[in-house]
Amino acid sequence: MNRLAYCFLAISAEALLLAGCKVEPEPIVYGSDACHFCRMTIVDQTHAAQLVTAKGKQFKYDAIECLVNNLPAWQVEDIGLLLVADYPNPGKMVEVETATFLISEEIRSPMGANLSAFAERSASENAQRQHGGQLFNWDELPAKLKMPHGGH
Repeated sequence: MNRLAYCFLAISAEALLLAGCKVEPEPIVYGSDACHFCRMTIVDQTHAAQLVTAKGKQFKYDAIECLVNNLPAWQVEDIGLLLVADYPNPGKMVEVETATFLISEEIRSPMGANLSAFAERSASENAQRQHGGQLFNWDELPAKLKMPHGGH
């Protein structure tokens, strides 16, 4: 193989690798995908979560608390995206930094922390009025759950 052909193949292979490393979520296949942390099948579209690495690899969780529990295993620089289900819009994911979190005993989550996320602050306040509980932002959440904040 001549040098030019070899360089072309090397550049093409590198381009394919880079194209495969998009930092974006892929849909959770509810009823099929397993939680990366607890290994339970993910079925609840209102409480799921997802971590996408900086290289684009997907890790899916059946509950927000599983994601929070798993964060100490990650280095901050390895995390590309952290997403949680928007409780009022099942299946829709939002970034953790913009979400508001509600812990309410009246809204059960799969792993028992009674933790839900909301894309809109007004929606979380409405849910709090209806179901009680306390509101938190992402930075306050690990302390409230008595878990170390090892990620984003």
